[in-house]
Amino acid sequence: MRHPNTGFFFYGRSLSHALLDQNNNRFDFSFYSHKSVPTGALPSNVRTINKSLLHKIIFPYKFDLVHFSNQYCKPHPALVKGKKTLTIHDINPYYERKNNPKKLNRYIKRMRSFINNCDCVVAISNFVASEVEKYFPEVAGKLSVIHNGADALSVPPNFEPKLKPEKPFLFTIGMVCEKKNFHVLPCLLENNDFELIIAGIIKGDYKDRILEEAKKYGCEDRVRIIGTISDDEKAWYYQNCYAFMFPSLAEGFGLPVIEAMHFGKPVFLSRLTSLPEIGGEAAFYFHSFEPAEMRQAFSEGMKHYISSEELRTFIKKRAGKFSWNETANKYLLLYKYLLKNT
Repeated sequence: MRHPNTGFFFYGRSLSHALLDQNNNRFDFSFYSHKSVPTGALPSNVRTINKSLLHKIIFPYKFDLVHFSNQYCKPHPALVKGKKTLTIHDINPYYERKNNPKKLNRYIKRMRSFINNCDCVVAISNFVASEVEKYFPEVAGKLSVIHNGADALSVPPNFEPKLKPEKPFLFTIGMVCEKKNFHVLPCLLENNDFELIIAGIIKGDYKDRILEEAKKYGCEDRVRIIGTISDDEKAWYYQNCYAFMFPSLAEGFGLPVIEAMHFGKPVFLSRLTSLPEIGGEAAFYFHSFEPAEMRQAFSEGMKHYISSEELRTFIKKRAGKFSWNETANKYLLLYKYLLKNT
């Protein structure tokens, strides 16, 4: 959580607050985090233990149960006493390191060690669960699925972002990198006057690839890659966008999809990884990333959306199924189960 504007940050912030809200004095919590986590991100009335380099060697604290909230376990579960559960958000490194056998084998060995040293493993989607089972069969018998929640954001009265589009705009948000596949989106700006707003941490030179694609369609002046934004700005863009785009190639869950749906917005997704599971029948999908087919899917989807008031209600109802309070309650039941079987 030391890196705001990332999925892990929002997961940790939202889940930690929801756990306390739903706890009803069942458990006495402590949080383990990096000292640079922004003030207020974690509940202030809970004991916090800061990460230390010494914890790579010894973890001197004792708990009845420890929940490793992502797959980059720190400290290593083998150093921790008590019951242990691990949440896996994705296994993207398996694919990213396929061309480097040494790094891939190191990743597999580490993940197997994490799994073998935990009593229970949670995946954040059925897609992730199937991937974990496929590549780490030792998880058999201790894997379950708990979907993430998604906050229903709101826009403060009279608020405007630093960059306010002058025309109708399409919006997307996420790490600006290859796996998010944002470079396929400028083709949707051909023969119209839409703007495209892309928000998120910019990685490497991928931004240049997006702008190169924009030049092909003569819309480079209407593609805005704006970097990180505040929660209020994010909510404003969701509320005011013409449509939300998410053509990602690799998602364990896809939190922005549900955040946009809370505003009743049409969302256009890739059919890859977890996105069909999360968007369900309330989303529109790109069946391929060929420009002509993307434009057709976008045009047909918007015609359907504009003509159907019921669809907006259906979209919001879909978003409501992903509640952080429900997610927290499922984790609390899991903690109770593990402790009962101590």
